[in-house]
Amino acid sequence: MKDIQHSPATTSRATARTRPTSRQQADYVPASEVRALLANSLAARQERLGAADMISTDEAARLVQTTRVTINAWIAKGRAIGLTQTKRGFRMPRWQFEPSMWDALPRMSAALGATEGWALLSFLESPHGGLNGITPRQAIEQGQADKVIKIAEHEGN
Repeated sequence: MKDIQHSPATTSRATARTRPTSRQQADYVPASEVRALLANSLAARQERLGAADMISTDEAARLVQTTRVTINAWIAKGRAIGLTQTKRGFRMPRWQFEPSMWDALPRMSAALGATEGWALLSFLESPHGGLNGITPRQAIEQGQADKVIKIAEHEGN
């Protein structure tokens, strides 16, 4: 049987495939950090769900004089922000029913390409550099809905 000679380039490529590099190791977060992040995320979500500005779908229906079925349909379409919780049903930020927000919300949802409540709320309540550090919610309340929609279009693509 004939011995196969490997060139240095072939040998280094083979070694590179089998030996983990520091880059590969840095691409993973230790399980302990993931558990801590998820625990903090759950705690933050529970805290947000219990905030004073949150209402149930029944309360939202009474507020806007419609039915819970309609509210649930609006949530499904991204017309309203409904936050899932550990028990059945949704919690909703009351401020979304203010006229300026109510008019901007479906446009923003479409621009982001998102209907999931936590994604919409996160976008609205996170300070944004394109808005000089204020949140999209604050910008909409200050009459800058069109600017927020343009930012949402950029982030949605």
